[in-house]
Amino acid sequence: MASSSICALLLLLAAFSCHCHAAAAAAYRRPRAIGVNYGNLGDDLPTAARSVKLLRKANAGAVKLYNADQRILHALAGTGIPVSVMVPNDIVPSLADSRAAARKWVDNNLKRHPRVRVRYLLVGNELLSYPALAASTWGKIVPAMKNLRHALHAIGLGRVKLGTPLAMDALAASYPPSAGAFREDIADPVMRPLLDFLNHTRSYYFVDAYPYFPWAANQKDISLDYALFEGNASSHYVDPATRLAYTNLLDQMLDACIAAMDKLGYGGVKLAISETGWPNAGDPGQAGANVRNAALYNRHLARRMHKKLGTPARPRSKMPAFVFALYNEDLKPGAGTERHWGMFYPNGTWVYQIDLTGRRTARSYPPLPPPDDQTGKLEWCVLAGGGKPLNETAVALALNYACGQGTGTCAAIQPGGACYEPNTLDAHASYAINAYWQQFKAKGGSCYFNGLAVKTNKDPSYLSCKFPSY
Repeated sequence: MASSSICALLLLLAAFSCHCHAAAAAAYRRPRAIGVNYGNLGDDLPTAARSVKLLRKANAGAVKLYNADQRILHALAGTGIPVSVMVPNDIVPSLADSRAAARKWVDNNLKRHPRVRVRYLLVGNELLSYPALAASTWGKIVPAMKNLRHALHAIGLGRVKLGTPLAMDALAASYPPSAGAFREDIADPVMRPLLDFLNHTRSYYFVDAYPYFPWAANQKDISLDYALFEGNASSHYVDPATRLAYTNLLDQMLDACIAAMDKLGYGGVKLAISETGWPNAGDPGQAGANVRNAALYNRHLARRMHKKLGTPARPRSKMPAFVFALYNEDLKPGAGTERHWGMFYPNGTWVYQIDLTGRRTARSYPPLPPPDDQTGKLEWCVLAGGGKPLNETAVALALNYACGQGTGTCAAIQPGGACYEPNTLDAHASYAINAYWQQFKAKGGSCYFNGLAVKTNKDPSYLSCKFPSY
């Protein structure tokens, strides 16, 4: 009787175990969607736990981190979301020189999170874009990968694939796609051993491919619709060497990478898109950087990946992809576009809605703003006019609120300040509301103030009083 009970218990446990493994596998596979790059170079970004909820809200199929942030990894534990973790550029040489150092890094950063589904370990970020790192780091990429792979096997993570994200500037030529070739300074000494490692381990060539940049630099010859996956037959391109037809710019860029690998004898190495996307805003004059274009690009990308369309050179090929990025990150240096690639504002609200599974229809999304709303034209946010009397109490509350936010929001309307005169409630409120909005619009701040404020393209500045427009 005891023996029968034990057998029954063992069968029950086995069934439960199978159920748990099946559930975990389902969590791993669902949803079939593109991933998201999760950077954290911003003020007041949501917590890691809230960020995981936003990843789910967008139906992200995976997440890519720029470092082994322990708080984020802890929040991802048990979620079933596949995770890619990046090794910082500056420690690549030390990991290449010491198998013990590689094991220590893996133990300290990954081993303590056994419930995190690590899928890719990426060694450095666009390392070959920095000539200053040529002597110290380029030749260390593959040795570092080998040592890290040994360390991953030692803790039971042997299925984790290793790679290194490379920008398009690793190519000396990319047009037409069949002319794709690596730069001479890296082709034999760096790319050949890297591709050999990727081929041997069945990993991926990770590329950061942004159609926005070649389009922005060559708008006369490249159609915006072609860059946004919306081109028609008149904008399609046929490679004169291969006779392959291209319907969008991203496919051209990806097939150029495939051609470059083929020229070194590694045309079969799989391809993954480690970064792509479109900026939702930028500096004045940065055409095309707006919410509408960003939403269209990423929604079309998600649908293409859902349909597994591949590229003309590799039709219907499986290709992991990560859109950039989860948030607008206001601490990133460089041009204004650098701080405006997010799907979400730092306050957790949508910049634009998106379903990264690619299953949602275009008609089901709310209307997008006209493309001229955020194409770099200067805008201000001021007190509504039109001759209608405004409630002074409400205006005073708006003024006090705006002055209580940000840094130096109302310094110019203090006695002696450049915008103190005219010393009226309406004039001061207009300045304060605009100063508030300019500081916080990238984080979700609105030009509304309970209906008291409106946007304008007419500069409200006067005499020595300059209204901010950054």
